[in-house]
Amino acid sequence: MRDMQLLGRRPERIVVLALDGVYPFELGIPSRIFGAADGHYEVLTCSVDGGPVRTNSDFTIGVAHGPEILRTADTVIVTSVPPTHIPTELPAEVAAALARIRPDARIVSICTAAFVLAAAGLLDGRRATTHWQVADLFRRRYPQVDLDPDVLFVADGRMLTSAGAASGVDICLHIVRTDHGSELANSVARRCVVPPFRDGGQAQYIEQPVPESGAASTAATRAWALERLDEPLTLADLAGHARMSLRTFARRFQGEVGLSPGRWLIQQRVTRARHLLEASDLPVDRIAAEVGFATGASLRQHLHAAIGVSPVTYRRTFQRTR
Repeated sequence: MRDMQLLGRRPERIVVLALDGVYPFELGIPSRIFGAADGHYEVLTCSVDGGPVRTNSDFTIGVAHGPEILRTADTVIVTSVPPTHIPTELPAEVAAALARIRPDARIVSICTAAFVLAAAGLLDGRRATTHWQVADLFRRRYPQVDLDPDVLFVADGRMLTSAGAASGVDICLHIVRTDHGSELANSVARRCVVPPFRDGGQAQYIEQPVPESGAASTAATRAWALERLDEPLTLADLAGHARMSLRTFARRFQGEVGLSPGRWLIQQRVTRARHLLEASDLPVDRIAAEVGFATGASLRQHLHAAIGVSPVTYRRTFQRTR
């Protein structure tokens, strides 16, 4: 927290609400990710009554705070519970805890905690996601929510929902990236030894994440492409490098990455452009050329589609982070 104190700013307070039956892995994600963000965040954990919380394993976790701490949160994260613990109706003590959250606070669910937010009416009319295995149950219970079970996370205004387990890491890194830029988010990812960026629109469930024995992988071609983002790479270029037919390469790439080659290239170019906007003073047209977009207008279009702002606005936002 020393870095933020030197800057004279209060770290953002994140309060994690642990519910009965919580998965220990998901409960630990916020403190691990935000705790590596150079003091930009303070992470506190509470329960609905201030008492210990039973996990879905053979141990109980003691927390330092009761629900009153939720009133002070800038961001509230509700962590997942097993499907058997998903209530048809929200327990009174959980509803009372959620009612303490400030109207302007950001609210995040990890995995099945989307059921909790939906039961509280917080997701009505919004787009959201949850674990793909319980998507049908979610739709039956909460038809008023626009559920997309095929993505890793969804950000709809101040409500953010994520899919199963490791997507909790993705959504926490997304928050760091949104608040403080990709340079800090990438630094956090390196410290935690996790992938620095997985697009929220990436598929939750990839049928074949590891190639069959004896089958060629597209990993080497992806590494090759990342070194040549400034070049006009085509599907034929990628397939040629991998020594595969177009159809085989596209199918294998989708199976390993969960994205088409074209969408993956755009994602990587936008990510590289964001880093250059944060860490350099290069003109927008020069950055566009550096990352493989034909024109500055093309970069503006893709950046706006990805994060909803122009390059100039994005750069201005994160100049102070530099």
